[in-house]
Amino acid sequence: MTILYIFLILAGTALLSWPLAKVMTWAMDPGETMSSSRGLLERLILKAGGPLVARQQDWKRYVFSMLLFNAIMFVVVYTSLSLQQWLPLNPDGKGMLEPSLIFNTTASFTSNTNLQHYSGEVSLSYFSQIFGLMWLQFVSAATGIAALVALARGLAGKSNFGNFYSDLTRATFLVLLPIAAIAATVLTLGGVVMTLQGAAVATTLEGITQTIARGPAAAFVAIKQLGTNGGGFFGPNSTHPFENATFFTNIIESISIILIPMACVWMFGRITGRMRHALVVFAVMAALLTVKVGLANYFESAPTAALAGLPVETAGNLEGKELRFGTSAGPTWSVLTTATSNGSVDAMHDSLNPLTGLMPMIGMWFNVTFGGVGVGMINMFLYIIIGVFISGMMVGRTPEYFGRKVETREMKFALLAILIHPLFILGGTAVFAATTWGASTLNNPGFHGFSEILYEFSSAAANNGSGFEGLGDNTVPWNVATGTVMLLARFIPIILPLAIAGSLAAKKPAPETTGTLRTDTLLFGMVILGSVVFIGALLFLPVAVLGPIAEHLAAGL
Repeated sequence: MTILYIFLILAGTALLSWPLAKVMTWAMDPGETMSSSRGLLERLILKAGGPLVARQQDWKRYVFSMLLFNAIMFVVVYTSLSLQQWLPLNPDGKGMLEPSLIFNTTASFTSNTNLQHYSGEVSLSYFSQIFGLMWLQFVSAATGIAALVALARGLAGKSNFGNFYSDLTRATFLVLLPIAAIAATVLTLGGVVMTLQGAAVATTLEGITQTIARGPAAAFVAIKQLGTNGGGFFGPNSTHPFENATFFTNIIESISIILIPMACVWMFGRITGRMRHALVVFAVMAALLTVKVGLANYFESAPTAALAGLPVETAGNLEGKELRFGTSAGPTWSVLTTATSNGSVDAMHDSLNPLTGLMPMIGMWFNVTFGGVGVGMINMFLYIIIGVFISGMMVGRTPEYFGRKVETREMKFALLAILIHPLFILGGTAVFAATTWGASTLNNPGFHGFSEILYEFSSAAANNGSGFEGLGDNTVPWNVATGTVMLLARFIPIILPLAIAGSLAAKKPAPETTGTLRTDTLLFGMVILGSVVFIGALLFLPVAVLGPIAEHLAAGL
């Protein structure tokens, strides 16, 4: 059953991603000749946006527009969260949040991370959830799609990268909103709660009065999964029956997590005109994902040390699982949600066996296994540039990608973008593990406590949002540190690849010859796979030994 469950999700999503990529390409990169309906949509976008969306931009103007819009988003949502006690749609009378938590929450949702140091049903009004956070879930995901489309245009040799505001509008209204509406409807029909009424008050069979939180969860959950956002409407996230009601909704949500990231790879191939290259990249990502899902389920089949000697010991690790969906759902979801930048949970990651918990960390360390909406392919582009450069040097040729020379300038940008990621993770972990900022917030000592700190910074730097949840992380140091990391880790790895694409686009294309390194072969697939694995191992293997691997050896599992 485990193999069938995994196959259903991975193979089913891969099949769905192909037609979705066609729709996304139609929406995001209309050609000079377009259908009457597509032309009408373009005219509506131009009329609504005026000169702001009509002006073509080079990569620098595109980046400036992206940063400006996201800065405005940050200010608007920070203000709305600060004033939620006076705003409408607050039937349960939610009060103001602590300022550092407002900063962390706003940074989290602006950066498409959705790391939550609060419980949604306890802390936020419906207005804050819908018009603050859910709005950010749309436009932050649209920002990632727009950035990928701009990158693809530059690599395709187009003189302009498009217009950020136009691309943002297309991604929001032509891609995300229609798919999210369909998903929300399906989830509602599957039993996920959707209401604007306040909390329900019920009397239990024992005569005790109980207050049951509820709200417009289906709409929130749909875009949180499809946009690789991951923030939970309720504190327990997708383990909560109001967010994930049945086995059917569990399948729908699992597919939603990786659907658009998969389609983004095919969309990249269509815009650049390099579908064979896209196939190679897709195969590398799919191989990494399949191996991680398989290993997670294998490692989780061992009993947890916490249940040693009990009758349930032989049943594998059942601690922290939502058993309505079977024992394989939790570890599978943990890999899917961290292979992308989703971060929602279907099991408590803090309860996973040590080596199972290592699999989500690896997903966030690599950050290229389909990754976040749009940005997953952008991150893989960095490894492609490195693979092209290394391969060219090995055979004594000037490296070329899509007919343009990869030189020192491009390599500097690529290496800087890749090395920033471990700097945020390892630097933050070192500071918080060595000081009371982190040590005083731990609920578990030793190797596992170290893993909790390591996981938190991995999640923030990968714009993931999941957590081991063994930390008392709603403190000023945690809120400020992870909030800052989330913002920097979101935009620096977008800006530098766009700079590389701008640099390549300015170069005269070289004709392909028999000596040109082809990027659409099995050999090149092995090159970029090796680049991801070996660079990841060099950067993160030592810290993995200090955390999950040491815990595994100490427990004798």
